[in-house]
Amino acid sequence: MARSGRTGRSLSLAAVAACGLAASQTAGGSPAGKPIAFESIEGAPAAVRTALAGELASAAFARQVEIVGNGNPARYRVRGYLTAEPTADGGTALAFVWDVFDTDQRRARRVTGSAPIKAASRKNPWDGLDKEALARLAARSMDEIATFLAAGPAAAEPAEASDG
Repeated sequence: MARSGRTGRSLSLAAVAACGLAASQTAGGSPAGKPIAFESIEGAPAAVRTALAGELASAAFARQVEIVGNGNPARYRVRGYLTAEPTADGGTALAFVWDVFDTDQRRARRVTGSAPIKAASRKNPWDGLDKEALARLAARSMDEIATFLAAGPAAAEPAEASDG
């Protein structure tokens, strides 16, 4: 079972990298020439990781952030963590964390946030995560990452965003 999860994660990240490479070739690269690589996205089911990978690639393209494959040189490496949980008021919240690491494997930036989502089922809150919610998550995440890349090391302060 662990193997299939890792394979799914690798395929998701490969999709981000493939779309990101196309973006960098047409958009002129990352802010300040700082390509990034997504190393992992943890916590979400494989289908959500795959869909999110495509949304991240689109958001990166729109912000001229170059995404390279995991084995390629990158100025920063990103690890993501997602949770979708029922809230006390009966709704569902999506929480995310993106840790951005420099070439010395030090965390340079942490991007966090949460947002309410529509849930089809309290038993499986991931059921309510639609394309629009993933696009909003990817856009917010990439806004923060692109701002960090453009600002450079002086911006190595934690960032937190919340819609709710």
